[in-house]
This record gives sequence, C-alpha cells and structure tokens, in this order.
Amino acid sequence: MPTFAMPTFAIRLARFAGRSLLALAAVTTLVVVFLVLIVLTNGAGSGFGAWLAALGVGTVAALWRGRRRTRAARLVLFLPVVVAAALTASVCVPTAPTAPRHSTALPFVATQHWSLATGSRVAVYHYPPAKTAPRRHPVPFVYLNGGPVRGISLVDHRFLQLLARQGYDVYAYEQAGGGRSDLLPMDQYTISRSVRDLGAFVDRLDKGRVDVLGFSSGGVVLTRALADPHVAARLHRAVIAEPGPMDGPTAHLTGHQGRPSAVGLAPTMPGPRSTRVPRYATAFGLMRLGLLTPDTGLIGQAEGDNAFTAADLGSDTASAYCARDAHRIPTEDTAQNFSFSPAASLRVQQTVQDAPSLAPQLRRSRTPAMLMIAECSSQVRQWATAVLADDPAVQRTQYMPGVGHHMWNGLDDNNDRAAAVITAFLQAAPAPVPNYPTRDEIPTFLRNHE
Repeated sequence: MPTFAMPTFAIRLARFAGRSLLALAAVTTLVVVFLVLIVLTNGAGSGFGAWLAALGVGTVAALWRGRRRTRAARLVLFLPVVVAAALTASVCVPTAPTAPRHSTALPFVATQHWSLATGSRVAVYHYPPAKTAPRRHPVPFVYLNGGPVRGISLVDHRFLQLLARQGYDVYAYEQAGGGRSDLLPMDQYTISRSVRDLGAFVDRLDKGRVDVLGFSSGGVVLTRALADPHVAARLHRAVIAEPGPMDGPTAHLTGHQGRPSAVGLAPTMPGPRSTRVPRYATAFGLMRLGLLTPDTGLIGQAEGDNAFTAADLGSDTASAYCARDAHRIPTEDTAQNFSFSPAASLRVQQTVQDAPSLAPQLRRSRTPAMLMIAECSSQVRQWATAVLADDPAVQRTQYMPGVGHHMWNGLDDNNDRAAAVITAFLQAAPAPVPNYPTRDEIPTFLRNHE
C-alpha cells in the first residue's frame, strides 16, 4: 500500500502545482493587459475604462476555456479573473483627497497671495531687514527655490531669515502649483512660464531691479531669465546655485557628479510613502518612465500632490548631502509644510529637455552673475559649467567645500558660509573663497572629477 501512495501523492501535488502556475500566469496576464490599456488610454476615467476592458478580456477567456467543462470547473476558471480584478481595482480607487489642499500657515511668517500678470497666483513670504542689522541693503532680494514645483522648505526659510538679519529685504515666492500657490492647468507648466512669472513678480513687487538667488531648478529659471532681455532688465545681480540643465542640449550631456553624496548611506527616511500604494506607485512609475503623460486621467494633479510625501523623496534628500553627513541629515521640512507636485515638476522638466540651445541668447547677457557649486553635488557638473562657459557676465564661481547640493542646511557653519559668499558678491566685496573654476579652468575641473 505505501508503495502506491507516494506516486499518487506526487501526481496530485504536480497537478496542483501546475494548476496554480496556470492560475498565476492568468492573473499576471490580466494585470499586464490592464497596465497596457492604462498606457494606451493614458489612464482615462481614473483607470476604470482599462479595468472594465481587462475584466472583459478575462471573462471572455474564461468562458471560452470552460465551454466544454462542468459547471464547477467553469467557476474555478473565473477565480484568476476575480483575483486580477481585485488587484487592478486598487489602482483605480483614490486613497488621497482629490481636491486641492494647501499647507497650514507658517507660525513665523505671514503668507501673502499675489495675482501676477501672467495669471499665476503665488504664495509670497517677506522677511524685512532686521532693525538690528548693521546695514540695510537698498536692493530687494528674491529667492527662487528648487523643485521645480515644490514648496519652500523650513531649511530654506531659516536661511532666508539669516539674510534678513544681515540687513536684506528678502522676498520668496512658491512657483505656481507649489506649496501654498494655486495650481495651473497641466499644459501651462513650462519653463517659459516660470521665467515670465519671475518677471511679473518683480513688476508686482514694484521696487525697481532686484537681486535674485536661484537654487537648483530655481537656478534654471534664473539662467533662462538672464537670457531673456525683457526679464533680465529687471535684475540687478544674479546668484545661480547648483543649477540643473538649462536647455535640451545641456540636459543630454553626460558626465560626473561631485564628491560622493549620502545616497545609499543615509538611514531610510521614516513616514508613509505614496509609492507603496498601488494606485500611486503605478501612476508615478509610469509617468517617470514616460508611458503616462503628466496630465494623465489616472490621477488628478491635486490628488497626486496630496498623495506624495517627503519619504517619497528620501533618496533625493540624501543626494543633497555629503557622504560624511549621511547619519546626521537634518529634517528639512515637516509633514504639514511639505509640498511637491510630481506631475507638474515632470512637465516643467520635459519643457526644459525639449528647449533648443540657450547659449546664443545667454552669450548676450550683461547682468552680473555668480555661480555656486557644491563639493558633494549630485548635479552633473556639465550643467553648471555650461552656464559658466556661455554666460560672459558670470563674474565669479564659488566652489563650496564640505557641502552637498543643499548648501545651506543648518549643519555646522554651512548657512553662515553660504551667506558670506552670497552677500560678498551682492556687495561687490572680495570673495571669501577662491574664484574657482574660471572659464579657462573648466577642462581641468572636469578632468579632475572635482
């Protein structure tokens, strides 16, 4: 008896395994069909059109396979369809609010809302010069944060407060769609719109020409503004800090980054992640791959903004710090203040990548400018050196040792050092660090992988 039991058991086990694999293959096939339909329809109707079509494909396949089987066998064939339908339905059901939702007010600065001539309605923050400052500087100072479509972090706010204590009349605004600013229709998020908004903001400020600090993607806006005579006429001095690519040709440059950053070394950022939710993991992942457009019907702009969290940007945050700082990266923001628009940011980045060369216009720039480069920068070095090479009005380059992409971060004396470099340039005073690299030193700088 035992002699025949083992083969029978083995046969049954093999049959069960085979049926399980067939069922798993059926579920996987229906999920793939659903994703393909999501891409083909650009997520129309929150993905329900693709879901119904995939469900229909699975139902027809199950009916065809079960046409000569018993009732019970036919019902079993529908089990993979039910499982696949349940899995894919989770991609179609919102779990984050779908209406626009602004961050709560900051306790230390009033939020103003200005309507610009371009149609953008932006959140504005003003830090007037401190009464105790040794000197008040007559030229207003405007800050353009990175993102591209992101709220101003608390780390940035603290740095702006430092500049105000040194006598600067500081203004900052969150670009349209970011932070507490109002959303735009998705097709209006372009790098050109960001440049026009800067010009319109200075006009609305109505205090004459201004000094501008543009950081990261804000540095891209500022670089392109310097190449636009109408906007450049409103600028007194420009500080371009850690810029991204300024146009399509620059975006396609390959090269090295700075010294090692904290990517892969820093502890995982705590908190919820939208990318762990099937709906947002699918939407953001397919957008990142270019398979869904930023105006996809799968998720709305407001829903995507509400779903995205600081933990989703954990690796980006780590890339903004030197490897030596991996285990002491400061908390840049709070959950209440954090805001990032993944779809709008991707849309702006696409318009930069599609833009023709800016070099011919930038070579006519006459606005005094300074370039800031971090030692542990996560940016491709050629993005910064392209600005230096093409803008004849860049008067000095400041290579900042001991800091990553986010140069003013509250660690050690980093804020004071960044402020000293910026204020020295704005006052036409001697630079606190060497002017390096110069235009002639660009080949050496790149060859040495600094």
